Amino acid sequence: QVQLVESGGGLVQPGGSLRLSCAVSGADFARYAVGWHRQAPGKQRELVAAFASPLITNYGDSAKGRFAISRDNTKNTVYLQMNSLKPEDTAVYYCHLQIGSAGYWGQGTQVTASS
Repeated sequence: QVQLVESGGGLVQPGGSLRLSCAVSGADFARYAVGWHRQAPGKQRELVAAFASPLITNYGDSAKGRFAISRDNTKNTVYLQMNSLKPEDTAVYYCHLQIGSAGYWGQGTQVTASS
């Protein structure tokens, strides 16, 4: 059974930083595409950053230059370092794992950038 558990969200002032973690169990983590998406109220879910393959990363336009995705295959964990956070980054952030045609999502973690 594949499970994804996110952590690290919270309230931060604009300009601040957070690091999200996603622990994956039940899958050979190192082989698959894994990443982060987010969904703000009233908006569609969008890509933030992802490993399309073990060595290839993709970033959404809003994340380029401010966010960095990384992974530790020994811990089956993927991270999202978010710097220079803006109010418009406020959203629920979801971890996603793609295994063939099956996609798996975590429960999400709330990130709020507000003064």
